[in-house]
Amino acid sequence: MRYSPAAFALALLVAVSASTGYSAPPTPLDPRAAALVAEGRKALAAGDVDAAVDNFEAALTIQPGHVAIYLNLAEATRKQGMQGKALHYYREALKLDPNNQYAIAGEGEALVEKGAIDKAKRNLVRLEQLCGNKTCPPARQLSAAIERGPAPQVVTAEQVEPKPEVSAN
Repeated sequence: MRYSPAAFALALLVAVSASTGYSAPPTPLDPRAAALVAEGRKALAAGDVDAAVDNFEAALTIQPGHVAIYLNLAEATRKQGMQGKALHYYREALKLDPNNQYAIAGEGEALVEKGAIDKAKRNLVRLEQLCGNKTCPPARQLSAAIERGPAPQVVTAEQVEPKPEVSAN
């Protein structure tokens, strides 16, 4: 009788930890959302990033909360140079699937592009733990991005155009 609470707690712990390994498989994309994602991928490959973002956002309204759509949207916004927005989409994907290796790698690459190398290295360590080695494609991709470092910010003379000021004496 005195071991009953401990036995019950141990049984509950085993039951909960055993059930977490059997999560539901990812939901398939709705056919309309899949068509929009395909159009977005084509537009992204053609270099039309704005059209790609529009297609991915439309797909997200049809099927909210789908990891693949968030990942595509994050990639497109990174190509637009909006790393902060891309980080938001990667984090939304990670809320839905915390161990998604591509979301972790993409978040790390966006962090590198923003100059947050230390945070990106934490993502790399997490990826290597999930993969079990350093040779999985997302880990190699993030490692290469960390090696390259952030892109230098270049300001041209046309971007900084002096505006004449007229002041009264």
